[in-house]
Amino acid sequence: VENVQHNCRACSIMNRPATHAGSWYTDKGHELSKQLDKWLSKAGDAPMAGARAIIGPHAGYAYSGETAAYAYKQIDPEHIKHIFVLGPSHHKYIRGCALTSLCKYETPIGNLDIDLDLNAALEETGCFEQMDPYTDGEEHSIEMHLPYIAKIMEGRKFTIVPVLVGAINSNLEDTYGKIFAPYLRDQENLFVISSDFCHWGRRFGYTHLPEGNAPIHKRIEQLDRQAMDIIESQDLSGFRSYLDECENTICGRNPIAILLSALAVLKDQDKHVKFLHYAQSNPCQSSRDSSVSYAAAAVLIR
Repeated sequence: VENVQHNCRACSIMNRPATHAGSWYTDKGHELSKQLDKWLSKAGDAPMAGARAIIGPHAGYAYSGETAAYAYKQIDPEHIKHIFVLGPSHHKYIRGCALTSLCKYETPIGNLDIDLDLNAALEETGCFEQMDPYTDGEEHSIEMHLPYIAKIMEGRKFTIVPVLVGAINSNLEDTYGKIFAPYLRDQENLFVISSDFCHWGRRFGYTHLPEGNAPIHKRIEQLDRQAMDIIESQDLSGFRSYLDECENTICGRNPIAILLSALAVLKDQDKHVKFLHYAQSNPCQSSRDSSVSYAAAAVLIR
């Protein structure tokens, strides 16, 4: 308790406000709660119930909120005490990973407590920077998961561990995989991996397509499903090779790589990865069009 109180006093700002509420999603708590309930209901059954980790998108809810529900539907909150949220850094270059310096993250449907003890334990590895409050507030890749976490865990006591993932090479993938693997093994922990998939079009500087005569949006899907198949097979080296070859603009490639690295460490565990839903913001028909792809996946560990 003393350590938590000390760390909390050290916070330069106690809370991280929901900086994207009112623009990327509604800032009205009751309306947001109803919206999430509707999408979770629409997601139907939970074939991966009891997921230890999920992969979900982080775009505005009008685009990706429905897809995210398919991942969150797989979570059984009963035994979850700690939620690690790994999101890619969009606004600031960092090498490796960074942790928050704040004590709470706000959402329109309830505030989420940072696990200061787990933060301290991760800091002790010497492999984590600390996010400054401005970078923390600007980043959306973690925030867009917080309302869903608040909804799924409603009425329960839990903490979160936000992790901003920057530039990493294969050595750092292995390092972070070894750091996070013991936490991934523990059934009281949940890992949320934040990633959109292909950002296609001239405005994203990416117009690569597989060969063929199918419509552009179908070939974008083909490109994404190649990555999804590799992730499902838990093939980290294959994922690296795929990205080197086609350079697909999967913005959460590094959080996904850390997940795959951690899964590889758990050699004695029965692990299963399955994608449950896929969507695009716009079905591209011509080279003038653009779109972002969204996918939802879950990981079971027995």
